[in-house]
Amino acid sequence: MHLTTEAIQSAVRAALTEDRAADDVTTRWSVPREAQAEATMIARQAGRVAGLTVVENVYAAIDTTVVVQPTVADGESVQPGQQLARISGPARSIISGERVALNFAQRMSGIATLTSAFVAAVGAAEVRLLDTRKTAPGLRALDKYAVTCGGGTNHRLDLAAMVLLKENHLAASGGVRAAVQRVRQGMAAEGRELAVEVEVTSMEEALEALDCQVEWIMLDNMSLDEIAAVVKERDASASACRLEASGTITLDRVADIAAAGVDALSVGALTHSPAALDITLLVNRTSAS
Repeated sequence: MHLTTEAIQSAVRAALTEDRAADDVTTRWSVPREAQAEATMIARQAGRVAGLTVVENVYAAIDTTVVVQPTVADGESVQPGQQLARISGPARSIISGERVALNFAQRMSGIATLTSAFVAAVGAAEVRLLDTRKTAPGLRALDKYAVTCGGGTNHRLDLAAMVLLKENHLAASGGVRAAVQRVRQGMAAEGRELAVEVEVTSMEEALEALDCQVEWIMLDNMSLDEIAAVVKERDASASACRLEASGTITLDRVADIAAAGVDALSVGALTHSPAALDITLLVNRTSAS
């Protein structure tokens, strides 16, 4: 997805306010006001980079005289010890923004790195790797952008992007057919047209969803045999419905699930459980202005 300036600046403002970066007593009381510095952002482990544009915005919000020069681009693979960016300007400003800048870069690069591992595990299969709405509150746009930096594809951004009937919707509305009928009545009444996806957990529900001619069916926590059986039924019916496998999809299982014939795999872990990429920011030189 395209990461908008508004989304970046909103996240940056919230993070700097949370950190009270404008009242960094340690830096203000220990670092001379006139000190200028040059610093380097460095990867400490191999991975996929994301978030350098956000780092630039962090420093722009703190001090417009700080210059951030990325030396790699979002989406690039890096090795331990590789330089990611050069930062120069007032030493106080560089140090006060360090933690927030690193928090964004580490989390987003961690998401991109995990996503790239899943993409590599899928291999040559023509299957899209999708993210979910299981994102950090307030950071959805950044999290989903990081997924694309790792080679993944964004699923729905929010609750208004498409219809996704999950188990609680089905339970509250009387099952697959009743839920789909009510959704289509609602769309017609509001003059809207959105793709409809139904989450199913059994062959019975899958067949009912196919009969309803929805655009997507999510196969939730199904076994490989069950997935293959639904794929066979979909193909035999010549349906244009796309199938998405979901639920506990791990790196050691993803290739087998991809080979079962689904069109997409959704992995919540990409954004709800990424390990931060180890990145550091070091001041290399200081001088008086």
